[in-house]
Amino acid sequence: MVYLSQSVHLQFAGLVLGFVGWLITASISGVNDWRIWYVDNQTVVTGGLAWVGVWRVCFNSHILDSAEICKSISLTDSFTPPEIAAAQVLCMVAIGVGVVANLLAGHAVRNGIFEVDSGHVRLTFVIAGSLYWLTAACSLVPVFWNMNSVLANLTIDFPPDFYLPSAPVKQEVGAGIGIGIGSGCLLIDGTVPVAVFGWKGASSLLLTWSNQSNDGEEEEALFGIPQRTHCSLEPSLITA
Repeated sequence: MVYLSQSVHLQFAGLVLGFVGWLITASISGVNDWRIWYVDNQTVVTGGLAWVGVWRVCFNSHILDSAEICKSISLTDSFTPPEIAAAQVLCMVAIGVGVVANLLAGHAVRNGIFEVDSGHVRLTFVIAGSLYWLTAACSLVPVFWNMNSVLANLTIDFPPDFYLPSAPVKQEVGAGIGIGIGSGCLLIDGTVPVAVFGWKGASSLLLTWSNQSNDGEEEEALFGIPQRTHCSLEPSLITA
């Protein structure tokens, strides 16, 4: 008998990769240093260094109320560039889609390990893998878009209360973009074992289930007794 727990190790590895990638994707939206700005005026911005994230921009200051000043960036603000607005939306979509992908992949792997044939094992694997791919796409699109903006040194028209110029002296790619690329790669790596190997593995498992069922029916037809039938002696035979 082929145990299903011996044939779903690749799908389980894909589930682990997808889950880790989703966790990192969920965390990068809160990272401040997607873009690192260098500015000339260091009167307010200490060291002339500012960090631009998806939801806020931060810098250190010795003359304002606190050492670290952070200003929120809203989707509805007129100065919000399209790449940051897209990142705000797509990061939230990626988190939601990733939740569904993890649940479906976990359900399919669970069915494989405990030999539960729900009749939709292959379809569940394929849907979960497709959702992992969609999560990766929602994560990588804003990451590469913002990276392109950094490399092109594009400007952001911050309002006066942000104390930042619209154009920095220079800007660099921050850790948030690097982490985002890594999380997207993990999600893509999880797509292949879950979707491709999941489909093939589930096909062989369903064939095994079918063969076992057919063997049982042939045994019943050959011996004329159902499987797992318990024979008991009649009391009259015992007394005789």
